[in-house]
Amino acid sequence: MFGNLFEEEEEGFSPSPSTGRVVKGGEEPPPPRGRSSLCGIKNQGGTCYLNSLLQTLLFTPEFREELFKLGPEELGRLEDKDKPDAKVRVIPLELQRLFARLLLVDQQSASTADLTDSFGWNSSEVCGTNQHDVQELNRILFSALEHSLVGTSGSTFIHRLYHGTTVNSIVCKECGNVSQRQEDFLDLTVCVCGLCSLEGALWNMFVEEELFEGNNLYRCAQCDKLVTAAKSAKLRKLPPFMTMSLLRFSFDFAKCERYKETGRYTFPLTINLRPFCEQVLSNLDSDYSYELFSVIIHKGGCYGGHYHVYIRDIDQLGQWEPPEEDSKPKTKRKVEEVSVSEPKLEEDDPLSVLTAIIVQEPSKSVLLDQLGQKLMNKIGSSWSKKFRKHYGPIGKFLQSHNDVFILVSNGTRVALKANPPTPGTEPSTPTDQTTSPDPSPALDAGTTDVSYWFDLNDSTVTSIRESDIEKQFQGKESAYMLFYRKTQLHRPSEARKNRQYKVPPHLVQMAQEENSKLQQRREEFEASNNSVELHLHLAPSYRLENGALQPISKEQNRITTLTFDRRKTVGDLRLAIYQMQELWEGDMALTLAKCLPAGLHLYNTLTDDNVSLYSAGIYTNTDLFVWNGREVCGATVLTGAEWEPVLLTVHEEDAGRIENGGPGLKRQARGFAGGATLGEVRDALGEPQESLLCQEHGAGKRGGHGAGEGGGASGWRVFPPEDMQRTLKELSLKDGDALLVLEPQLFDSSVFNRNGDVVTVTTPSDCRWLQVALRTQGGEGGEEAGERKGEKEKEERRKKAKIPASGNMLLCEVKQRAIEELKLSGAEYCLRQIDRTGKLLPPVCEELSVRDAGVRLMTTLMLCPGTAPKASQLFLHFSVGAAPSAGMEMDIIVEQTCTVKECLKAMLDAVGLEGNSWHLRRLDWCEEVGEPLMDEDASLSELKISNGETLVVTEGQLPPKGFLKLSVWLYLDPRNNSTVSMETDLNHADNGCSDGMAELRTAGQVELTDEATLEDLKTQVLTLPALQSVCAPTPAFLRVWQLEGQRLARILRGQQLTLRYLKLTSGTDICVQQLLKEEDLGPKEVMLHVQMGIPGERCYYPPEELVWDASRDSSARSLRTTVAAHYGLSPDSLLLAKHQPDKHIWDTISSWSQQVSKRKKKKKAESLLGAPFHLKDGDTIGIKNLLVDSNRDFCTLEDEQGQQRLREQAEQLRKGWDLFTHRFSKKKTGPTKTRKPEVALSINVGVFR
Repeated sequence: MFGNLFEEEEEGFSPSPSTGRVVKGGEEPPPPRGRSSLCGIKNQGGTCYLNSLLQTLLFTPEFREELFKLGPEELGRLEDKDKPDAKVRVIPLELQRLFARLLLVDQQSASTADLTDSFGWNSSEVCGTNQHDVQELNRILFSALEHSLVGTSGSTFIHRLYHGTTVNSIVCKECGNVSQRQEDFLDLTVCVCGLCSLEGALWNMFVEEELFEGNNLYRCAQCDKLVTAAKSAKLRKLPPFMTMSLLRFSFDFAKCERYKETGRYTFPLTINLRPFCEQVLSNLDSDYSYELFSVIIHKGGCYGGHYHVYIRDIDQLGQWEPPEEDSKPKTKRKVEEVSVSEPKLEEDDPLSVLTAIIVQEPSKSVLLDQLGQKLMNKIGSSWSKKFRKHYGPIGKFLQSHNDVFILVSNGTRVALKANPPTPGTEPSTPTDQTTSPDPSPALDAGTTDVSYWFDLNDSTVTSIRESDIEKQFQGKESAYMLFYRKTQLHRPSEARKNRQYKVPPHLVQMAQEENSKLQQRREEFEASNNSVELHLHLAPSYRLENGALQPISKEQNRITTLTFDRRKTVGDLRLAIYQMQELWEGDMALTLAKCLPAGLHLYNTLTDDNVSLYSAGIYTNTDLFVWNGREVCGATVLTGAEWEPVLLTVHEEDAGRIENGGPGLKRQARGFAGGATLGEVRDALGEPQESLLCQEHGAGKRGGHGAGEGGGASGWRVFPPEDMQRTLKELSLKDGDALLVLEPQLFDSSVFNRNGDVVTVTTPSDCRWLQVALRTQGGEGGEEAGERKGEKEKEERRKKAKIPASGNMLLCEVKQRAIEELKLSGAEYCLRQIDRTGKLLPPVCEELSVRDAGVRLMTTLMLCPGTAPKASQLFLHFSVGAAPSAGMEMDIIVEQTCTVKECLKAMLDAVGLEGNSWHLRRLDWCEEVGEPLMDEDASLSELKISNGETLVVTEGQLPPKGFLKLSVWLYLDPRNNSTVSMETDLNHADNGCSDGMAELRTAGQVELTDEATLEDLKTQVLTLPALQSVCAPTPAFLRVWQLEGQRLARILRGQQLTLRYLKLTSGTDICVQQLLKEEDLGPKEVMLHVQMGIPGERCYYPPEELVWDASRDSSARSLRTTVAAHYGLSPDSLLLAKHQPDKHIWDTISSWSQQVSKRKKKKKAESLLGAPFHLKDGDTIGIKNLLVDSNRDFCTLEDEQGQQRLREQAEQLRKGWDLFTHRFSKKKTGPTKTRKPEVALSINVGVFR
């Protein structure tokens, strides 16, 4: 499901402009079908489970044909779906279109975007990272289809094809009375844990009996007493198609976590269900015999993974070919293996490995997106791990060896240049998918009735053997759902190899039109992408200088652009250039060139006039140098990669130009041929033989120009004498590298200092400073009067000292000099950095130097009272009971090797607390108390607790892993008054609130596992003593809210969803509300409180609950229509507004729209679930009936009083800048931001009854 959850690294590469293909003709058309002639389905980001199920339904011919029987007269037309009175069954129509495209349209993969749109799924549901279950989707999709087909001739076809019946029987052992209960099933969920085969699981389900005996007796209705009985189950009605769901996901109650069963679990290709049926209705085995035709496979764990499917092609719609490993005859393959293995494969040479891979392919070419996988199969390692560090990406490597490799088949395959595949030998793809493909050459004439298996993995379709199914018996990648069909279901002969069989004519016509458009797009795209733009550099405009070609004149345009067809030959290109350059005399050589930092350099010369530009590796924006092939302006030009010029930055001593690049040094950029030796470089610079050449290294090199901001002098390594005979390429010198030239007499100055083979250059710019400012206790915000004087006076009270420092200076020395200059004594101090907001960072380790501690020179350090940590210690913040924003924050220094238990004890001792009922918690990303540190014996370094981190000492024992402890509140809502002012806050939570306000009373705590469902939570809540008086016949009569910041945040939905899925964590506060009727809110149904304004008065009638269905339409128009229906009024006469109780203001909800696309040129209504309203459960909506109330102002007197209180509080905060406001000023205030609720998988269906 997750796009790249199980992909280690990128193995293949896609052709891009850098590899020779530039998309000029707009969007590239989808590629045609592959060798299998079957169409895959695109993964929208998280829809592999949907793709696998859809392919299974497509290759179920009976399902496909029943769906195609339904015509527009029953389903409607998609063009009419926006008409108000039209009954258009969108889901089956989109499914028909998708099946037609998968069968008839010539494209590698089809899109399910239109189908998922008909489901009502948004982008987060198709592109998100939520794990969905294919078995759940199977049931939901069939239910949606049955609801969509109500009233049509196909309303029962799913029931006929897939629904079966089981009967559960209990037999009394004393009187023989039999009690039976019949149940329908869509699929059978069979157990995997503790079993090794499907037959064994079915035997336990339908043959083994469960005895009620001992303390577990059965009350017989006929005997009217507890008796011994036997319970069993049997299959009563067998459907034509049997679906088996393997229960591979289990829960470990010892570890309190989910896990996936990966043990060996076999299943047969054919199975006889006669032993599991209630009674023998027929003596024919064919009535009970089923054959396997689809296996949906899950790869991954219980919290994430990927689905793909093995399918048997019953109607032989695809073209099956033997898998690559056994596609050749054994004798021929054996001979070829011997011939291939003769030259030993050099696994460390990527050129040898890739060449061997391509040679061994039957077509002598490999798909680009499969090259990485074949490389891993060949040498057991990926390109990224073995070759990327030295050779770069695989695409760049192929491009740089264009004399060996070429791209063919429109750039989708790579072949060897020596023997590229001819058009006749390239893999053929179907050009007209509406006709039947030719039989596979691998199949014999006598095997036309044999069905073959394919692996459909999203967009990829490959042939597999039947024996490959056994590989899915076990492991992390194993079978998850099995689909069987009755063996007596025979297909007509006219359906074989006929994709148009039973497809409605209008869908065939649609596919033919799409094929024509695709063919036209491909032709246009190919024509536009066969023209390349070449940059011609003419020799008369260049001269050879510093090992590279430089333009003679900067002003004139030295580059000529030529657009040419890359299918033409080099000779045609040469002739075209001759015609452009009428004055050219003599021979003309065309050489590939490249603009480097040092200048233009020449590589390979095009000598074969009969080779096409495509085969010669010419792509768009290629630079070609036009010359005589020998010299430029009388100078011989050296070509090839070994002579690539290198642009070096040469540093020389120049006391006369101090301002240029730093005192004592001057810099200039010089280019040299890569094949030149270091001695030749020295001669080219005009330096004597005794001069030294140095290369920048270490911290100085990282710093850029001389010393970096960390301070210190720059370091240079002296090249030894033997390096003078080595070339720049051999010395690994690159563009931009620095080279220092020194004469021996320069070491007498104070600027240059040599120690062995290292030269240190110290310039006045390296002598920098650090500013140390004293931070007293008053600076923390001590005296109230001093704080009121503002930032300016605080700066005056802070003493400062400017300390000369360098990168090698120890911080303890910096602190000692600052103490001496500030004339301090007695107290112990430490140095602390400050960030951009002025917040103090943890103390720096004074045993380190300025550079090693990461302190930047010319910055400010704060000298604060306290102890500095050592290199082996951590400086931590901690608070007791709550996050630092709710109490005093304290500091402590502990060893990195100390355990969590030792750290907790040190913190308790620091605050004077005792006892064992305490544990430590971290802060989460939103600065709230997060998860506890579960392993008390682990060291702080093992838990990756970093310097300056904040821990919270929390009361109570460590909670068990996987168990939740939830605080429960009871929601009371007395609405006694006939009119309620807007001071009534339904989200208010106070144990002693005034009349008319919603009240929360504590009800206790519950503990249960996070795998419990919401229904289990409601059931356990009802057992609390405080809720004994609450009358709730079923859990559906309770509504559960999640509290955030003592406010009702969201309603928990989905009775069967687990608490983990609902994102409930230990310590969460929940609130239960008694209802007068059962409630089961959908994922997009919002519970609102609506209040009608009293005409002529500034108050409202009592609030009423209104459930608004926003699944199909979440615009203001939909909400207004729902409210109008609730009150029996006209929607046009209503004005709505949302109340913000924390700000005491109203936001008027009006109908507005936004421009969504220039191409579509139509307006889209804004959703009220998004910005700026973010409507959620419990929000208050005010209503004005404009027919009887002309006042459009929603504010009440209480709102105005609340706004006045907020203004007064803001003024007090501005004036009272005390210690606590200083601590909280940098934290955001306001209501807690609620998270959007997690929703279960669902499909929205219209009403067609």
